[in-house]
Amino acid sequence: MILKFLHTSDLHLGKTVNGFSMLEDQKFMLQQLLGIAKAEEVDAVVIAGDVYDRSIPPAEAVTLLDAFLEKLAEAEIPVLMISGNHDSPERLSFGSGLLQRSGIYIQGEVEEPVRQVTLTDDLGPVHFFLLPFFKPAIVSEKNSEGAVGRVLAGQTAAQGVPDKGASKEGERTVLVTHFFVTAGGKSPELSEAETGVDVGGIDNVDVSWFADFEYTALGHIHKAQRIGEGAVYYSGAPLAYSFSEAGAEKSVNLVTLREKGCVTVEKRILHPLRRMRILNGTLSQLSDHMGLTEEEREDYIQARLTDKEELIDPIGTLRSVYPNIMQIVFADREERGDEGYALQTGHRQMSTQELFGQFYEIVREEKLDEEGEKLIDEIVRELKKEEVE
Repeated sequence: MILKFLHTSDLHLGKTVNGFSMLEDQKFMLQQLLGIAKAEEVDAVVIAGDVYDRSIPPAEAVTLLDAFLEKLAEAEIPVLMISGNHDSPERLSFGSGLLQRSGIYIQGEVEEPVRQVTLTDDLGPVHFFLLPFFKPAIVSEKNSEGAVGRVLAGQTAAQGVPDKGASKEGERTVLVTHFFVTAGGKSPELSEAETGVDVGGIDNVDVSWFADFEYTALGHIHKAQRIGEGAVYYSGAPLAYSFSEAGAEKSVNLVTLREKGCVTVEKRILHPLRRMRILNGTLSQLSDHMGLTEEEREDYIQARLTDKEELIDPIGTLRSVYPNIMQIVFADREERGDEGYALQTGHRQMSTQELFGQFYEIVREEKLDEEGEKLIDEIVRELKKEEVE
């Protein structure tokens, strides 16, 4: 038996896109991941951070993850999972000691030395090192590269393992981490779905830090890609979360570790419940189905209208054809640089907390922190209580 594992990341469970909850789509995606894991008879599933979309995830998202992990545990497939920048390390780690008995290894907070989980195949042990996202200040550093370097300071030049006593020469090592990794100053390719990513700033970590690991499983960037010349990979998000990814093929990495220095990385394609789809044309043309099947008209639609004249209720007209239309873009206004060229169609499906969070992010150009989310939750509860009284 040669060790195989699936590498995925950036599930963002509980995410809303243009006001639409993605939970149904995420459930469909997780079912596929489970099916692939079983069909490929993998020895582990690696989830490299951003498990949830918010530090305080909705209850439905927690229930969805719970069911997914339970099914993997029933199939006796170990899970190695770390927190990302969107996760609350403490919440993600809840019950991790108990879950470990079922082969579910969760690392929410950074540890020194880096936590090690060892699996074994016919060639011997494979050491997985779980390094979650963390702020540099936690280890008294000013930037992420310095922080990662500090945490990995105990590694040996020959083996690239955080703990000198963790493995012997010739044994295989895998790092699971969640940072913005660059190769000689070259940044990874991004999509519009990336939020909180500091391009060219203090969050950058050079790929050279991971050169001695057999494979590095990265999370944080939504487009699947290899970084540098070694086996350092972003698996990408398993779902498209913006129209910049319309038409993009989503996948999960199937990694096979043979003898040291011999790694095979294959993609296993994921098929979404609904695709992100961009349609161009006049209101009349788009109202005529655009040659799409009934199933395709259920996709998430961005309608780019080319009409020059004023339109009466374009949203209502198009929603009767495309029930999951997310966004209307007026192409002529976009060309003129008119800030009001785009119209989101799903706001009425958002909670008060989500609407305020979106407004806050637009105004402040940063996400509402955990303390702010708690405050908004308390205010909304009080207002609802007053309405009832």
